[in-house]
Amino acid sequence: MPGVSQIITIHPDNPQKRYVDQAVDIIRTGGLLAYPTDSSYAFGCQIGNKKALDRIRLLRQADKLHDFSLVVRDLSEIATYARVDNWAYRLLKHFTPGPYTFILKATREVPNRLKNPRKKTIGIRVPDHPISQALLEALGEPMMSSTLLLPGDDVPMTDPVEIAGRLGNQVDAVVDGGPGGMEPSSVLDLTEGTVHILRRGIGDVSAFE
Repeated sequence: MPGVSQIITIHPDNPQKRYVDQAVDIIRTGGLLAYPTDSSYAFGCQIGNKKALDRIRLLRQADKLHDFSLVVRDLSEIATYARVDNWAYRLLKHFTPGPYTFILKATREVPNRLKNPRKKTIGIRVPDHPISQALLEALGEPMMSSTLLLPGDDVPMTDPVEIAGRLGNQVDAVVDGGPGGMEPSSVLDLTEGTVHILRRGIGDVSAFE
């Protein structure tokens, strides 16, 4: 049984800069974090780091068609990584920040390994969580992210101490921001000029049904 991962405890409402910087240093040096979002805990790593991405694929037993997401601070970063029509921008403005992942056509700025190989799309997420936002602010660029849902589990893990114990050295650190949610984000595909619900999660999707 692997040992317990490093735990970095960060206040969920008022993240302490020194601990945020500690977590961000792990990302910058190619490490893999488990961290809290406004939906559930997630894996996070540097946008272009292939080794960290491969570690997430292994942990989640995800195939090459698995959709990854970029977690960004706000709408100003989205246009760099995704093509957004006017109608889609209005929708994004209304529903962000929040527990939604939007599937959009990726730009050339997105590494090919992060895109859906068939559709050339990318998930974009603007989380409404102080720790997520603090990490992104300190990092100065988006994180690559994936829901912390392990093979055989029906719902994401919620207890950061249990996450650390179960994952062991398969992640470099667990950011403990208190108990997490049990539902992932809702996933909305905006690539065909309308809204298609791909996953019903914690975000309300009744407006699109």
